[in-house]
Amino acid sequence: MTTATTAGTATAEVLREHAEDAFAAELAALAAQDDRPRPERWRLSPWAVATYLLGGALPDGTVITPKYIGPRRIVEVAVTTLATDRALLLLGVPGTAKTWVSEHLAAAISGDSTLLVQGTAGTPEEAVRYGWNYAQLLAHGPSRDALVPSPVMRAMADGKIARVEELTRIPADVQDSLITILSEKTLPVPELGGETQAVRGFNLIATANDRDRGVNELSSALRRRFNTVVLPLPATLDEEVDIVTRRVGQLGRSLDLPELPGGAEEIRRVVTVFRELRDGVTADGRTKVKTPSSTLSTAEAISVVTNGLALAAHFGDGVLRAGDVTTGILGAVLRDPVADQVVWREYLEGVVREREGWKDFYRAARENVR
Repeated sequence: MTTATTAGTATAEVLREHAEDAFAAELAALAAQDDRPRPERWRLSPWAVATYLLGGALPDGTVITPKYIGPRRIVEVAVTTLATDRALLLLGVPGTAKTWVSEHLAAAISGDSTLLVQGTAGTPEEAVRYGWNYAQLLAHGPSRDALVPSPVMRAMADGKIARVEELTRIPADVQDSLITILSEKTLPVPELGGETQAVRGFNLIATANDRDRGVNELSSALRRRFNTVVLPLPATLDEEVDIVTRRVGQLGRSLDLPELPGGAEEIRRVVTVFRELRDGVTADGRTKVKTPSSTLSTAEAISVVTNGLALAAHFGDGVLRAGDVTTGILGAVLRDPVADQVVWREYLEGVVREREGWKDFYRAARENVR
């Protein structure tokens, strides 16, 4: 019997590499040429971390690919926060790359993005603090050997960045277990009459969705421990097309999907549809449209195009066409099967039908309407 992953698994066999592995060459090149001051236990200086995220060219000609396309100041503030005693909260609507940014920040700073707590309604306090190996506990009583440290506790001990995803999904009492950690930089272990103190280099990145407001609001005491950075949706059509194109290319290579003709045109169409329905107005500003209940995020656009590439490669003629993406668009739009169906039909008939060069898209979309 084999496990899903093992320490010896070849990198080529991993479906999705951690950021520190996927971009190891870039991180090594930055470290080799980074002569700026680094906070203790940081792999790179704050300037180099920002360069890793935003992209650029190094003096030796090495090209650093952008991991985040957006305002530079946002990245600079996020990186600077992690160099202080304040934790970082990345806030935004779904699909604004919060998880992606947090992973790459941890990879660049600590060389380890895996110290992760995934927030859900069922996340227990042990996931944030520590748990116990009950066989050891019953056999020998409370001891350090019986204690199972959480990712946060490990980050504190090793001076690394811990990550908490979907913080507002976590029950309020579990959230508040972070207060002492973030304010005192200490995690008490009363069962052992001791504590774990954070060493230099430790900090925490949390993410939360704007649309989760009211689910489990952060207490004022906890919110004060964070510096909040809001990640916006892409400002322009071209910027969002660039983001989708880059990520689809990366995902396509990891899935061994070929680069297909027609990709650029269909990506621009998908992004245009998502932006118009999201904004409630056409790109030229002339026609108002109804907005569906779905988020229609950049991440969903990436998923739609990637699925379209797979359809075209395995069941099509090797060219990415409108019919390969319209099914995915329909699935992304129709979250409310009644109300969203009306929104989509009105958009098709009022906008897409009359748009020059979109007849094939209109026909394909009409065929998929239930």
